[in-house]
Amino acid sequence: MNVLTVPFTDPLLREALLAGVLVGIAASVVGAFVVLRGLAFVGDALAHGVLPGIAAAVLLGVSSMIGALAGGIVMMVGVTAITRRTRLSGDTAIGLLFVGMLALGVVITSRSASFSGDITRILFGDLLGITRGDLVVQAVATGLVLLVAGVCARPFLLLSIDPDRATVAGFPAGRYHVIMLALITVTVVVSFQAVGTLLVFGMLIAPPATAALYARRLPMMMGAAAIISAVSVWAGLVLSFQYRLAAGATIVLVQVAVFFVALLIHRPRTAPAPQVVG
Repeated sequence: MNVLTVPFTDPLLREALLAGVLVGIAASVVGAFVVLRGLAFVGDALAHGVLPGIAAAVLLGVSSMIGALAGGIVMMVGVTAITRRTRLSGDTAIGLLFVGMLALGVVITSRSASFSGDITRILFGDLLGITRGDLVVQAVATGLVLLVAGVCARPFLLLSIDPDRATVAGFPAGRYHVIMLALITVTVVVSFQAVGTLLVFGMLIAPPATAALYARRLPMMMGAAAIISAVSVWAGLVLSFQYRLAAGATIVLVQVAVFFVALLIHRPRTAPAPQVVG
């Protein structure tokens, strides 16, 4: 059993484990709605759309999290504005902004010859470089995500089933769609430091998708996804320590592997959509 626990005698790995679990909880809760509503493309676009904001923040010498938040807000506002003011589909609007923001990020990073180390950290994360201050921010953000998701669970679920049904029930679909996008943005912003912008999408999708194979109610789906994510963080850190692998990438790889193992042993059956109440 030592091989499974020895890595965490190192304070850096203990902090990395805590950071990964916090990110995993937030990503699992938000990811449940992403999976149910089919917003995977939105999550992917937001994860990449923060790149120019982070790059600009690094070049200006300010907090990369501030830059990530600015980039996420631009993406969120842009998608909402295009879908409301034009006849273009949401996928088209997201695709335009996704490509534009990604290209802008590349252009900004190309302005600095010494950006290679920073861009690697931005894209793939630096879980072992998490500080106490980062942990506090992640804990607060995770608490906020849990609070908002709990308060808005019913309208979010109705929105996932049928936006018109949500409106009839007294929950304006447009308003709660924006709130959902805001939660995805917050989750991406607090997660990129741990696993990077390229891998945060995996944490948003893989554990909730695995839980959705078996869970029949929303709280069960979220709880199972959070447990899968936490165990994957622990296993990924152990593997990365033993074999000198990239921590963030190993964690996401474990989560994806768990999904495919669960899929192989899953026996499909007809079931109702996940319910809000347990």
